[in-house]
Amino acid sequence: MKKEEIQQKLHDIVKVYLPQDVDAARIKPDSHLMQDLGINSAHLVDIALDVEDAFDITLDEKDMEAMQTVSQSVEIVVSKLES
Repeated sequence: MKKEEIQQKLHDIVKVYLPQDVDAARIKPDSHLMQDLGINSAHLVDIALDVEDAFDITLDEKDMEAMQTVSQSVEIVVSKLES
């Protein structure tokens, strides 16, 4: 799976959890999930679970803590798919 495909899938997952006042167009590779996009910690867990399901991978606590930005999340998915 290409990085672009992963990024698009991740975009689709993240946009579901955006607060109503945040437009999906604000989801960029360098967007911080909490600070820039306003996603709360409970929704971060939901995003991690959705990512696991979407890519058929398992994320541990260290992975979830490292998923701060969209691009970091993409890199984690890439590394999990390669291992």
